[in-house]
Order: sequence, then structure tokens, then C-alpha cells
Amino acid sequence: MTLSEKDRQLLSFLSENARIPTATLARKLGLSRTTVQTKIERLERDGVIAGYGVRLSDGYESGLVKAHVLITLTAKMLGRVTQELQAIPHIRSVYSVSGSFDLIAIVAAASISELDKVIDRIGEMDGVEKTLSSIILSTRIDR
Repeated sequence: MTLSEKDRQLLSFLSENARIPTATLARKLGLSRTTVQTKIERLERDGVIAGYGVRLSDGYESGLVKAHVLITLTAKMLGRVTQELQAIPHIRSVYSVSGSFDLIAIVAAASISELDKVIDRIGEMDGVEKTLSSIILSTRIDR
């Protein structure tokens, strides 16, 4: 699907605030409210917009301890491990990667001890051969 410049601007505004009123979007884009609503519906229908979610405040996020957990799997265990990882609410995202590790999980917890328990839980899963964790000290760039 080819996106117009107005589509890209619309997606940018919605990325900043998915609850922004359609009338406000229309003013910012220089389009009618009906045109903006039609664009949003088309972007949803075509799968460009897959859903809407909550973006947590910087104040809340700064109170969490986050880590990258690199995971090496035993053969043919990707599906099972992925299902088990999905059941852990502390896991924000999981990426398949190339290299010596198979997955990278981004984990967030309220404390170091809670994070430690989550990392231990990951390491104890059937199909997980080894893990390597790095605590995130600060975010330098976040787009």
C-alpha cells in the first residue's frame, strides 16, 4: 500500500496521541473531518493501523527496572518458549535475532529482585539453553 504525505502525517499524530479528536486531526492536516475519518478507517482496514494502546508516562517508566535478556534455545523449541514468554506480564517484547542468540526479550519490573525472579523464570524454561542479561541504565534516544 502506498501512503500519501497526509497519511504519514496522520500516522505521526496518532502515534503521539491515539485519542486525539478527529476534528483536531482535521485542523492539523488541513482536511475535513470526514476525510480524516475515512483515511483512518482505510488505514485500519488495510492493516497499516493494527490497533491502539497505552503509552506509559515517563514518570512511571522511570521507576521501572528494565533489561535486555538474550536467549539461546535448544533445537525446535521456539514455539513453546515463545508461548511461555508471552504468559509473563513483565515481558514487554520479544525479538527473533541472528547471531549466537535466538531471541531478545525486553523485560520491565518494579525492582531488581522482581527482575531477577523473571530472568530466573526465563532461564528455567524447558527449551532455554542459556540467557545473558543486561540491565538498561538509561534511554538515550527513543523515537
